[in-house]
Amino acid sequence: MCLCAVHVKDPIGTCYAVNAVKYRISVIYDKVTVLESEKRAWENSPEAQAMREALNPWRNTDANARKPS
Repeated sequence: MCLCAVHVKDPIGTCYAVNAVKYRISVIYDKVTVLESEKRAWENSPEAQAMREALNPWRNTDANARKPS
């Protein structure tokens, strides 16, 4: 059943197109959700922590220097 309320000359074709776009958006949304989940898992991994430390070895030094004694 078509969910569009558009009155055009070719309602079946229009409904097909709208439903195809909705399907495509849902597939893309699912892929983005998976990628975001994988990104979060990577950011919390020991490898990512080691890479952050290697790229900015002064990060903890700067944070400790700002702390009041």
